[in-house]
Amino acid sequence: MSSSGRLASYMTLTAVLTVGVVESVHFYLKTKRASAVPTKSKNVPKIKYSEELIREQLARNYVFLSEEGMEKVRQQFVVVVGAGGVGSNCVTALVRSGVSKIRIIDFDQVTLSSLNRHAVARVGDVGVSKVECLKSHLLEIAPWVEVEAINELWTIEQAERLLVEGNPTYIVDCIDNIDTKVDLLAFCHDRKLRVISSMGAACKSDPSRINIGDISTTDEDSLARSVRRRLKKRGIFTGIPVVFSAEKPDPRKASLLPLPDEEFEKGHVDELSALKNFRVRILPVMGTMPGMFGLALATYVITHVSGYPIDPVEGKNRYKVYDGILQSLAAQQSRLHKSDQRVQIAMHDINYILEEVFRGKSPISGYSTRLTLSRWDPSKELSLQNCLIMTKEEQKEHEQRVLLGGEKVEDVYPKEVLDLIEKRFAEEKYYSRFR
Repeated sequence: MSSSGRLASYMTLTAVLTVGVVESVHFYLKTKRASAVPTKSKNVPKIKYSEELIREQLARNYVFLSEEGMEKVRQQFVVVVGAGGVGSNCVTALVRSGVSKIRIIDFDQVTLSSLNRHAVARVGDVGVSKVECLKSHLLEIAPWVEVEAINELWTIEQAERLLVEGNPTYIVDCIDNIDTKVDLLAFCHDRKLRVISSMGAACKSDPSRINIGDISTTDEDSLARSVRRRLKKRGIFTGIPVVFSAEKPDPRKASLLPLPDEEFEKGHVDELSALKNFRVRILPVMGTMPGMFGLALATYVITHVSGYPIDPVEGKNRYKVYDGILQSLAAQQSRLHKSDQRVQIAMHDINYILEEVFRGKSPISGYSTRLTLSRWDPSKELSLQNCLIMTKEEQKEHEQRVLLGGEKVEDVYPKEVLDLIEKRFAEEKYYSRFR
């Protein structure tokens, strides 16, 4: 049997076994619930929550956001489009935080493979629509919340009904299809609807690299890059806050799984997708990352609407800091009496040099304030492997002794500093192949 035949047989067998397991679990849970709960209990009216109980459940939020801030939160009507790993965690956090009305939009069903990242789904929910699954669980968390579950695919043709009808106060985009995402963001931008969007959580694993910033400042995020380019074609450059990860890709890390060559040879690859124009390949996802993206989205919405002061620091995009570092290198060119004072280092390279290569501090002293960028070896051309993050004082001394004074770096700096610098340059050489 050919490799493609074995693969097809394996996939078929896996599908059959999965269906059998899911059906067995459903039957077991259904039987267990039926024997444990009297039939007449289904008709018992829902207990109305008193305001006193609601305030007790939200007590910590009231202490944190103040009476006035929580009043604003409880008046919110938030629409969340996409109820997967990111969307489900976002919705759950919003409900737990006091948002009184939620509209959830998604066309998909809970699968076994989605249980590694979904906020509330259990094995017994497999096969149930994601929006209905969320609704049933959310009403157990906060029975006073109005949850509207819309089990359909969001499209631009239905934008008015789904995003405007009922006067929602905030839109949260958790869609993973690029074209649909761009349609939604462009619609919200043009209609001046408050919106925040999630970029790609797939293939990411470093929680310290999660950022909140404008779409124009996104970095190292392939989904954000594609969305940004499509929005630019529609004349939209800024004005859309997003959650994204600035984690740098690495060949040792997870990446988008390719389709086997045999599938391309068969043609009609698009027929393998669940819906027309939707992705076919599998996205490797560490289950914790979508949760953090969803919680970041919810936190931004809650603080924004309540008036709580928040000023997200985009760790990879501190433009004023980066601009100052770049200008310090340009000024050095002048002090070195270079005939061509242009700098071969681009603005978008500065954040990479500072954050990735030198870990945000000088390798000479370990200090992380008053930083500059300096040429290292005067005998070599200025490049990413011949420039060094230094403090202003260190740059001045380096110029006097090495760049202008003619001393050798090995005579100026101790061996441990030189070894660390060589290590950083070697890492840059390695990572530059994937930039």
